[in-house]
Amino acid sequence: MHRTVALLVTLTIGLLVGPLASEAQRPGTTPRIAYLSLAPGPSTIYSEAFVQGLRELGYVEGQHLILEYRWSAGHVDRLRDHAAELVRLGVHILVTAGPLATRAAQDTTRAIPIVMANDADPIEDGFVASLGRPGGNITGVSALTRDLSAKRLELLKDTVPGLTRVAVLWNSTEVGAARQLRDTEAAARALGLQVQPLEIRGLEDFERAFDAARQGGAEGLTILRDPPTLFHRARLVELAAQSRLPTMYYDRVFPDAGGLMSYAASSREMHRRAASYVDKILHGAAPADLPVEQPTTFELVINLKTAQVLGLTIPPLLLFQATEVIR
Repeated sequence: MHRTVALLVTLTIGLLVGPLASEAQRPGTTPRIAYLSLAPGPSTIYSEAFVQGLRELGYVEGQHLILEYRWSAGHVDRLRDHAAELVRLGVHILVTAGPLATRAAQDTTRAIPIVMANDADPIEDGFVASLGRPGGNITGVSALTRDLSAKRLELLKDTVPGLTRVAVLWNSTEVGAARQLRDTEAAARALGLQVQPLEIRGLEDFERAFDAARQGGAEGLTILRDPPTLFHRARLVELAAQSRLPTMYYDRVFPDAGGLMSYAASSREMHRRAASYVDKILHGAAPADLPVEQPTTFELVINLKTAQVLGLTIPPLLLFQATEVIR
């Protein structure tokens, strides 16, 4: 009799404790996954890549989980409001589409798991204690943006004969932007290049920045990772063409839109990989124990049509190294 009672108690405790380890797995509860972005929305190639990743893992929206999207349309102040709203909704996991979104989520909750879909330097940004052992409620994918500054300038120098002066478009409100600028300046010095920093905050600053680049004698341009430049890439590419400034970009969507070239880890692939973190957390893993993933492959995309318009001859070695050449 006593053994039967003990067995029943043990089973009861197991049934109570087990699901609580992952609320998303509670019987009758459909996990709510939030996607928080500074993008205008309602959908982007990156959010679609994240959903694709979920599908590849067997998740069907509306059947296995509910997706809550919040788009901030370039307004940083809205990110905190959206993050707070999502916490009140009781979402199980917050997926963030960039460091500003991650910062808003981090400032709002230290309990709900946060999955970064794309962050340049999560240690320096204060999101994780280390890549191997994040240690808190945040984990995900790092883009290694800082480490690519030197490579981007090197590729631009190889493309533009006699390049000596490079303008750098940057936004001081972006998380980690000041560090990225310092890294770019250090890389430029090592390559014998002069740097002309041009600060922007939004679309309204683009024309002024290009005017300053021309007046400053810039022979090339590189752009630091920044939401306004991503969201308004068509205008940015147009101004670069009008100014006849060979430009190195941080994402392949720019060459797709007519920009000269980009070198980076694939943002779409990182968003797709973020889905695997959601899957692991839904199965009971703790963000603190899930190592931050770093990209192992990088994309060099060259728009040959734009190079021809600019009167540039792309070195054969660069064409050979390119992941894709747009002709």
